[in-house]
Amino acid sequence: MVFFYELFCTLYSQAMNEKNQTWVSEIVLLGFQNLHNFKVPLFSLFLLIYIVTVWENVLIIVLVAFSRNLHSPMYFFLQQLALSDLLQITNIVPILLQTIIYGGTTLSLPGCITQLYFFGGSEGCEFLLLSVMAYDRYVAICIPLRYTSILNPRVCFILILMSWLLGFGIAVITANLMGALEFCDQNTIDHFFCDFYPLLELSCSDKFPLQIEAFFLFVPMVFMPFILLIVSYMCIAHAILKIVSHTGRQKAFSTCSSHLAVVSMFYGALIAIYLFPSKKQSSAVSKVLSLLYTVVIPMVNPLIYTLRNKEIQGALKIKLN
Repeated sequence: MVFFYELFCTLYSQAMNEKNQTWVSEIVLLGFQNLHNFKVPLFSLFLLIYIVTVWENVLIIVLVAFSRNLHSPMYFFLQQLALSDLLQITNIVPILLQTIIYGGTTLSLPGCITQLYFFGGSEGCEFLLLSVMAYDRYVAICIPLRYTSILNPRVCFILILMSWLLGFGIAVITANLMGALEFCDQNTIDHFFCDFYPLLELSCSDKFPLQIEAFFLFVPMVFMPFILLIVSYMCIAHAILKIVSHTGRQKAFSTCSSHLAVVSMFYGALIAIYLFPSKKQSSAVSKVLSLLYTVVIPMVNPLIYTLRNKEIQGALKIKLN
């Protein structure tokens, strides 16, 4: 991550020197202000969350890679989600820890846009992965006899490749558009990371064209996956209601309940922040909601997926013995 930060910063700085447009060279992140005696407890808490999250997600990646009984589309998609969560929290938490212990931190403008790039890429990838996982559950419940033929290794690889390429491809465009803006005098963000709208508000350029372009870029990354997800679960619900036995219904629902819980938390937090105008909610509320989907959800995802999963528990016991 540090290597990518330095590489992007160098390239971006060269581009900005050529354009001679940007006067602001550093961005100040205020983080959480007035913590006083809570600095050390909060720092310890988020450091513990980071260590636990890294351990959980690395464990899932390794288990799926080296356990034969986990070589199925569902666990392959779960492995990619764990990789996305790992990238997300590694991008956010180190800067968050600095803002807590020092009462704020300073990033170069290229470094800030680099963080925005990795944040947007991992978030976009997660949107698409959650939709792919919903489609996986749809095929498993609604067309079980054709599951292995529909979601064969080639199709799974293409779906994952498209998720990563689209997520980070759109993030590259967004970061490039942000880098083309002028930043004149304001350089302070009341946040703990370089998010899109707080950074956009600092610019003294005309923001409307970027907002329009960003909206059309977000359509394939957010709205289309969300529609696919809703349609998949409507079909799943319809199929479950057709099952006569109560035990059969319960078993079918349990196969997608974990995914549904993750989707509800993820989309709920994002809708609460980005659907409503930021002026209608305090910066403290916005930061707490941001913590939910940037820090808490990457930690909770592995727990939700593995807590009741006997196959993953079995694979873990085999590796430990």
